[in-house]
Amino acid sequence: MASVKENKKKEASALIHNYLIAYNAIQTIGWSFLLYQLITYYLSQNDAKSDKSLYDTVKYTLIIFQNAAILEVIHAFLKFVSSNPIVTVQQISSRVIVVCGVLMVTESSRESLGLPLALFAWSVTEVIRYGNYTFTLLGYVPYFIKWLRYTTFIILYPIGVTGELLCLYAAQWEIRKTGFLSVQMPNTLNFIFNYSHFLILVMTMYIPFFPQLYLHMFTLRRKVLGGQTPVKKLS
Repeated sequence: MASVKENKKKEASALIHNYLIAYNAIQTIGWSFLLYQLITYYLSQNDAKSDKSLYDTVKYTLIIFQNAAILEVIHAFLKFVSSNPIVTVQQISSRVIVVCGVLMVTESSRESLGLPLALFAWSVTEVIRYGNYTFTLLGYVPYFIKWLRYTTFIILYPIGVTGELLCLYAAQWEIRKTGFLSVQMPNTLNFIFNYSHFLILVMTMYIPFFPQLYLHMFTLRRKVLGGQTPVKKLS
């Protein structure tokens, strides 16, 4: 009886393991394609036939693969990986808000300098991050990939955060004028909500959370590259 339970447990574990390999490999491919779209967009700027904006060029890839990152929160809560669920929520929530709550609904954020900055930082970071996870799950991580994973964030994280904040800043000005998603008094629910103020609140939340996440990555870097026992958890 015990052996049957053990076999089922091993089968479930193997299924989860293979699922995580597939998930991370697909995410690596998706973000690689987005990086390719970003590069080719700017290389083709001299092409008179090209009339699509940067956002129109990448929007479907961005929406699909950024929102697919929500699964990482589920993975953490279900203990598929040993990542801290709260830290995972913090890492993912700001991007989801920028993509779904800003870029998808405001024109000004799409025209902001923040968009190419965020896309560049996100795509390079995610190609490296998901690539590192995929190799980890396969049982061997080339040192160069590991080094990139725990080094490039030093530059890419500030660039990405700057891009996100610029998109949020541009969006809140547009929403202040249009009143998008805002609820004014009086109404039957006796409720008021100002979406522009919500985005400003989101921006202020970067002040406590970004340093925390940034320092967390430096801690991981010391553990992984600093000669200590390698960290096995997906962070």
